[in-house]
Amino acid sequence: MRQAEPSAFSGLDLLSSATILLDDRQLVRHMNPAAENLFAVSQRGWLGRPLAKLLGDSSVLSGALDNALKNNWSYTGHDIVIVRDGAEPLHLDCTVTPVEADGARMLLEFRPIDHQLRASREERAAMQQQANRELIRNLAHEIKNPLGGIRGSAQLLERELGMLENAPALREYTQVIIKEADRLQDLMQRLLSSHRAMQPALVSIHEILERVRRLIHAEYPGVRVRRDYDTSLPDLTGDREQLIQAILNIARNAAQAIVAANPADSAPRGPGGTVQGEIVFRTRAIRQVTLAKRRYRLALELQVIDNGPGIAEAIRDKIFYPLVSGREGGSGLGLTLAQSFIQQHQGSIDVESRRGRTCFTIRLPLANGKE
Repeated sequence: MRQAEPSAFSGLDLLSSATILLDDRQLVRHMNPAAENLFAVSQRGWLGRPLAKLLGDSSVLSGALDNALKNNWSYTGHDIVIVRDGAEPLHLDCTVTPVEADGARMLLEFRPIDHQLRASREERAAMQQQANRELIRNLAHEIKNPLGGIRGSAQLLERELGMLENAPALREYTQVIIKEADRLQDLMQRLLSSHRAMQPALVSIHEILERVRRLIHAEYPGVRVRRDYDTSLPDLTGDREQLIQAILNIARNAAQAIVAANPADSAPRGPGGTVQGEIVFRTRAIRQVTLAKRRYRLALELQVIDNGPGIAEAIRDKIFYPLVSGREGGSGLGLTLAQSFIQQHQGSIDVESRRGRTCFTIRLPLANGKE
């Protein structure tokens, strides 16, 4: 059977909801970009193929399609679970509408039921992050000035101790004061660094990822960093140093968790030596996405996936809060700064974690991708 030209249904490409057109044999006639994004497939690869192959075995949806064809009925189903091999289950609302358009018989519209929940969560996270930034900035300024006085006084005291007989023993105490004051000043500077003005320019996300990959490899040679890049992605407009720091913070946290959970003496050995775990950098283009309440035709999705022990459930919902860390001795600032930098780029960041798989997903608008 002759396939319709994709342009015959190009109006559907403007919709933000995922839509698929089927013929009377339930073969795919058209799939808009939102559907390609939702199901992580391409229209070119699925034209003329059965919908059942794409969505798996869903008796509820299959029965609804049969009824829609037989009786010319519309159908709306809620919380339909789509299970596909090698992919996370999708919970969707689906509307089936009979149509007669250039060989197409049914229009399917899919809406992830968590779409509104995600939008609300992102809005709350942005408000929380703004409040955190203001609190941190004020707190850092209040602490930084007295620290300078403490450090200066300790240095003066150390000079006076030079005339005492037991000066070397007492100097150990002043050195503790000076070193701890330096450490706290460095911490305050890191807290304030997220407030510096951005220096935007066109940057390649893959150049940034390669820089982070080299740093992780140098610091944690037992952790493999695997690439899964979409090399056709265009450049994005961003601050190169901020993006490097944001992604490095996430990847470094992952590497530290892997190493802590897999000591070198018990890790499996591969041809390249001791391999303690793996981090994957995955890039894809996504279409028709809303970021920071603005609609974009094209955006970047970057996933940093590791096979470490996962984030403890007790802190999973607070992992981006300042001073919250799942690692003993951690400052709890790395992910806070990463979230701040990503949000300054009008992007979003979220995390899903279970034992053996933690995935940080960053979405950023691409150059010239606005609606």
